[in-house]
Amino acid sequence: MHTQKSDEEYMAEALREARLALDADEVPVGAVIVHNGQVAARAHNQRELLRDPTAHAEMIAITQAAEHVGNWRLENCTMYVTLEPCAMCAGAIVLARIPRLVFGAADPKAGAVGSVYDIPRDPRLNHTVDVTRGVLEQECGEILSEFFSEKRRQ
Repeated sequence: MHTQKSDEEYMAEALREARLALDADEVPVGAVIVHNGQVAARAHNQRELLRDPTAHAEMIAITQAAEHVGNWRLENCTMYVTLEPCAMCAGAIVLARIPRLVFGAADPKAGAVGSVYDIPRDPRLNHTVDVTRGVLEQECGEILSEFFSEKRRQ
């Protein structure tokens, strides 16, 4: 019998992606997109590797999920991401018509899902997103804190 995984279980998968980013000396952010109860995409930040400012975990995962689903409209999908999306990623989530977003740690300096802006829930846009914040927040925040404190020591 197949049972639906919980938000915490999917966020743990996104955290595994964040650890891959950490191992590659990238800002440790991971994302997983679930479509109809199955993982359709998993990604982590690759800006340094690809020398691409848009190579955020969310952007890569959206591209993968669209290929998996066979449509740019990612209906029946939930995105799990370890850090609150920035304006670029929040806009892409809206444009991809992802109905639900779950994130771990808030980003008070650049977050666009309630911290600095609230793009996915802006009623002026043609699509709004159901947002759940703070899932595995401590674990998601710790990996980022460790990364940046290590960078400051170097």
